[in-house]
Amino acid sequence: WAKHSDGAAVDGAEATVRDASPLHDALVRNVCCPDHATTMGEALPYYFSFNDPDSACRSCGGLGTYFRVHPHLLVPYPERSMRDGCFVPEAFEYNKDSWWTKIIVSVAAHHGFSLDTPWDQLPPAIHEVVLHGTGGERFPIVMPEGAKSKDHTGLMMRFDGIINNIERRYKHYRQQQTTHTDMEQYLKKVMVEHTCPDCDGTKLKPQRLLSSLKGKNIYELGELSLQALRDYLQEVPLPPRQRQAGEQVLKEVTARLDLLLGIGVDYLSLNRRATTLSGGESQRVRLSTQIGSGLMGMLYVLDEPSIGLHPKDNVKMIRTLQHLRDIGNSVIVVEHDEETIRAADHIVEMGPGPGVHGGEVVAQGMIDAIIGASDSLTGEYLSGRKCIALPAKRREATGKALTIVGARENNLKDIDVAIPLGQFICVTGASGSGKSSLINEILYKALYAHFHDTRVLPGKHSRIDGLEFLTDIINIDQSPIGRTPRSNPATYIGFYDDIRRLFANTPAAQDRGYAAARFSFNVKGGRCEECAGEGLITTSLQFMPEVETPCLVCKGARYNAETLEVTYNDRNIADVLDMTVEEGVEFFHARAGVAHKIGMLNALGLGYLRLGQSSTTLSGGEAQRIKLASELGKIKRGSHNLYILDEPTTGLHLADIQRLLDSLNRLVDAGHTVLVIEHHLDVIKTADHVIDLGPEGGAAGGEVLVTGTPEDVAACERSYTGAFLRPYL
Repeated sequence: WAKHSDGAAVDGAEATVRDASPLHDALVRNVCCPDHATTMGEALPYYFSFNDPDSACRSCGGLGTYFRVHPHLLVPYPERSMRDGCFVPEAFEYNKDSWWTKIIVSVAAHHGFSLDTPWDQLPPAIHEVVLHGTGGERFPIVMPEGAKSKDHTGLMMRFDGIINNIERRYKHYRQQQTTHTDMEQYLKKVMVEHTCPDCDGTKLKPQRLLSSLKGKNIYELGELSLQALRDYLQEVPLPPRQRQAGEQVLKEVTARLDLLLGIGVDYLSLNRRATTLSGGESQRVRLSTQIGSGLMGMLYVLDEPSIGLHPKDNVKMIRTLQHLRDIGNSVIVVEHDEETIRAADHIVEMGPGPGVHGGEVVAQGMIDAIIGASDSLTGEYLSGRKCIALPAKRREATGKALTIVGARENNLKDIDVAIPLGQFICVTGASGSGKSSLINEILYKALYAHFHDTRVLPGKHSRIDGLEFLTDIINIDQSPIGRTPRSNPATYIGFYDDIRRLFANTPAAQDRGYAAARFSFNVKGGRCEECAGEGLITTSLQFMPEVETPCLVCKGARYNAETLEVTYNDRNIADVLDMTVEEGVEFFHARAGVAHKIGMLNALGLGYLRLGQSSTTLSGGEAQRIKLASELGKIKRGSHNLYILDEPTTGLHLADIQRLLDSLNRLVDAGHTVLVIEHHLDVIKTADHVIDLGPEGGAAGGEVLVTGTPEDVAACERSYTGAFLRPYL
């Protein structure tokens, strides 16, 4: 909405600009400022969209950000020289016959430094020349020693610097019609996103920000949390001539905001990037559009809508689903959350076990039918006959701690957080309260940069004390264990190598001269060459998804016929990879090393997985537990690792959560620290130490409400977590 002038602009301007320039006509026809020569055309809705080329900031193209090279990311090995690889490959690799190397050698000769001197021993002035160039200064081209071609020797050149060169190449690829090219992503590895200096992150031209609504332009409104925006619009005064149109617009906007508030995302803002939303947040936002449509007679299917929701927000979600039902729709929810199950009108329990042990309807009906079913595992927990018990005793503090000082990333309000070591720790708080910013963006990235890769840039904070107490940092997340069908639990955990050696040691293999490599489907020799060891043939179809069909030669076995003739205990290598984890434990019981590694998967409730099951078919929760099993197999006495897990209970039944807790406590008992970000009250109640953030999400969060035992959190009146936790203690 633009503030229309009352004629004063025209009256005051005509005396000075009448007939002097085209500005006179513009002032007469358009919305204008009485104090400045700034005009606007008629305000149309698309004028305020950064997707409109005429409205978007010209510098960033409506993105609000741009990428610049960060010098810290260019030099991962400052103790090396430029010749020996102090730079990342994206910046510079020494090759005596490349033009880029000839220029660097010439710069070195002109400025009197050696490419054999370690980078951290070169003076700052040389760093400046290499990274940012020689300005307008010219220098002659000098050939590197041993270069094949001597062309261009003596040619006078300028040097823009490594940083300017990368940024120029990146800009070139960004301007191509095919965005997100491989080269663009390659260069982005050494770049950091910055706020556009011209639009200051607003994404719009300055003229589009002149219009305001009760003193706030469209960008400022988008920065408010959805709850704050709803409250703000409630108080908007409408002039008489705008009331008829304005009331209808406000009614529509507030109605849509109410839908978002009702599904527990009140902490989000309209300016929040869709790519930064979690899977659960994205699902709930999509759900709000369906509710707003007012459709009836629809069937809605939701997969674990409670993911990432604090119990207080889960109540809102349940009410929303009930509203969908009440207006004439059917809602099917795949869910493990107890409160959601209890709110259902009809429950169907599948089982009785996972994988090959499931696939049957164990019980169905209302909640009482599930509780009364003798073979219902869910009913056992709902009735209280089974439960996740409180620990007999919580671990005492060791006196050692990591302390994050001055955490300021996103909505964190310059907080200090102490994380005691040698304990099982839960970080809790309302959705959007700053948990991920504190742990994933600051703690994990800072520790990863310290232990592994200095190029990783953590979120804003002052420092972290206590790093000397740790050996390593390990993030056990839900990302895939591999991105190709060749990766599987056997290859990830590492017992596939043991199995191949067992086959290579059989008499049949030794008679034929087969080594362990013969039993790998990744290399030539033993694999089926028709499908290259994948067991599938992939056919590309124009304008349609790819189609996968079993290989007609090996029938999906991955190996050639000669390799499959070799058996171990009457099973060939394909038979072994087709075994479930449970079958594998029994089959290899005489081989303690192999059985132990496979048993780690079984202990985490993954007994139904196949040893050779493709990683592309695994869920996020399954991938996370496979990673955890791998870490359990690497436990070493004397080391002290920090393990971070973000909502590890996602997709888990209470029985699986019990197995998960048993495994996490094994890590702690071995001298490590386990830190989980979690909303599940049955997990929180078993922690040794809880860090609760809040009190709300978004701008109203980012504070430490209470730290201590679950009992301490339950006693905190300001804590939503504490209020919901009390009945569990």
